[in-house]
Amino acid sequence: MSFKEKNKFFKNLEEAITSLLKKHQKPLFLREIYHLLNIPSKKRNMVRSLIKNLLNRGKLIQLKKRKYGLPSHFSVFKGKLRVHHNGFGFVETEDEKTIFIPSRKLKHALNGDIVLVRIEKITSKGPEGSILKVLERKRKNIIGYLVKRKKLFFVEPEDPRFPFEIYIPKKQLNKAKKNHLVVTKIIQQRSESGFPIGEIIKDLGDPYELTSHVWAVVYNYELPHIWNSKVEKELEKLPEKIQEKDKKGRIDLTNIPFVTIDGENAKDFDDAICVKKTKDGYKLWVAIADVSHYVLKNSSLDKEAYLRGTSVYFPNLVIPMCPEKLSNNLCSLNPMVERLAMVVEIDFTKNGEIIKNSFYPAVIKSHARLTYTEVKKMIVDKDKEIIKKYRTIYPMLETSTELSLILRAERLKRGSLDFDLPEPEVIINMKGQIENIIKRERNLAHMLIEEFMIVANEVVASYLNKKGYPFLYRIHENPDLNKLKQLEEIFSVLGIQIEYPKIITPHFFQQLIEKSSGKPYYYLFNSLLLRSLKQAKYSPENVGHFGLASSCYCHFTSPIRRYPDLIVHRTLKCALNNKKPPYTEKELEIMGKFLSERERIAEEAEREVLKRFQAFFMKDKVGEVFHGIITGVTAFGFFIDLEEYLITGVVKLIDIPDDYYILDEKGISLIGKKTGKVFKIGQKVRVKLKEVDLRRFHLNFVLEKNSK
Repeated sequence: MSFKEKNKFFKNLEEAITSLLKKHQKPLFLREIYHLLNIPSKKRNMVRSLIKNLLNRGKLIQLKKRKYGLPSHFSVFKGKLRVHHNGFGFVETEDEKTIFIPSRKLKHALNGDIVLVRIEKITSKGPEGSILKVLERKRKNIIGYLVKRKKLFFVEPEDPRFPFEIYIPKKQLNKAKKNHLVVTKIIQQRSESGFPIGEIIKDLGDPYELTSHVWAVVYNYELPHIWNSKVEKELEKLPEKIQEKDKKGRIDLTNIPFVTIDGENAKDFDDAICVKKTKDGYKLWVAIADVSHYVLKNSSLDKEAYLRGTSVYFPNLVIPMCPEKLSNNLCSLNPMVERLAMVVEIDFTKNGEIIKNSFYPAVIKSHARLTYTEVKKMIVDKDKEIIKKYRTIYPMLETSTELSLILRAERLKRGSLDFDLPEPEVIINMKGQIENIIKRERNLAHMLIEEFMIVANEVVASYLNKKGYPFLYRIHENPDLNKLKQLEEIFSVLGIQIEYPKIITPHFFQQLIEKSSGKPYYYLFNSLLLRSLKQAKYSPENVGHFGLASSCYCHFTSPIRRYPDLIVHRTLKCALNNKKPPYTEKELEIMGKFLSERERIAEEAEREVLKRFQAFFMKDKVGEVFHGIITGVTAFGFFIDLEEYLITGVVKLIDIPDDYYILDEKGISLIGKKTGKVFKIGQKVRVKLKEVDLRRFHLNFVLEKNSK
């Protein structure tokens, strides 16, 4: 039997076994499967091989007495395990169920593993289950500290969710230094002494250096960061600047005064804008770097970009999706150089209604590289010096501001949500040390760019949708009413009474945000509301974008740093030329899931680096007093967010010796047994930093005297 024939046989056999078990609605013995499918003796070993494969993939489960059944018949689900540092875990299933796993029922599963879980009971808080099987060990790298005990070396994992140390034979040290942060790979699950055996694959350096911790996160999340030789060879063939032949078939817009507006430290400029007034209203040009011209589908550059999915941004390091030659040079819309772009041109009425739009490849030239700060100084502060510096561009910026405010008002009118929650920004000095952690500014300049990018994304999505071309939408599903109602108790503690409509709309959320505006609990309330929403993701099926109150939306404006945008660019080019779509719905479904996961991994990695940097920043502030708000309570204490730095820490009950505190049944207050003193979510407190744990990155606070 040829490879092709064998493949077809296994595929047909898998479908036959699945159909058989669905039909009988019960588990079957192997001999029953042979009999009911008329499998001849000489092919039974192939059936056994396939069943083993199906078990490993979680498509079948094996019961006692060697019976086989479908997971769906036994409340068994496949999903990703997330272990809490207190020992329990949650499995997030493929159909978005969340199943609680008590620590005793985790078996040998580790954080991040793909597992089979069986639901054993339904509690008031949701389903509870146990791990049946680990299908895939997701974590290949374990980060830890290399320690020496007597003459033996061990790695102590820094993640408390790994309940073991790893023995490192001297031959496997690979010149790593004692007490350094290292990357370890397990090469044998159990030694004679009971410890797993590992080898050091990377010495990350001194754990008191910030760069060691950035690289710890890179390896911990297994972020691809090395360009392979095939990518390097393709890069060598790319020109240093655009060629005359590349301009053919493109509209020359080099005289249009495009500008880029980005942060001070940005190096990859993938969008430029220009606005002018017309007799009917306004004309907007949004030019986006034409990355797809250089990154060809299925090339090595393309495969590597897909694998990465997105660029990852840390305060002192960027892990780019595309190599620097593209991201910072050839595809970056740098000032006063010609660049290839895909342009969205939109005509608006004076009220911001779209009259018409068009899309085309062009050659552009950015006339200035502006920062958000500079634009704010011109538009908001009317700084004469900056206005003089950019006098040729300033009138266009005023017109841009007019249009952006009109578009923003229209967007908010339709129900688009704007939480406007402060985000922390780490300031790194010239020596590579943390100088400060501040609230990231979001001013009119940010909003200007935001509005133009949103409208460009919408018109591209609408065009492709009408043309019937399959592509990746950016979707944000409607919230779950039950999940929102779970916050009702917390809202009542904050003094907020909510009447829920039959259908949750963006307008309803918008009203809640407006209600909390200017209140002391604004930040907490909006954070809780935001958490109640589902995560936005990529999908070939359009269900709309709840957060933007948009019926049709995609990501088009950042192809240098987001792979889904590259997919949309390729699709748009095919649609404009009436060519066959570059991707099928089936391909896009797989890609959408993968790229949504890459986005989540990048976000988690960025949060993890921020957490480490925050701990390093606070290590010199032990003994200092801060203002905070209680954001969560547990049986062992309560969590606080500091107002000064947007940093989270914990006050442990062991450090409040004046009473014995009990967690109320709603899980929102701690109540003193003798005194009746209450610590509840939303309450403001003054705290003193007691200690900083630079191994676990925990900040422990104690209540300052006279703090209520």
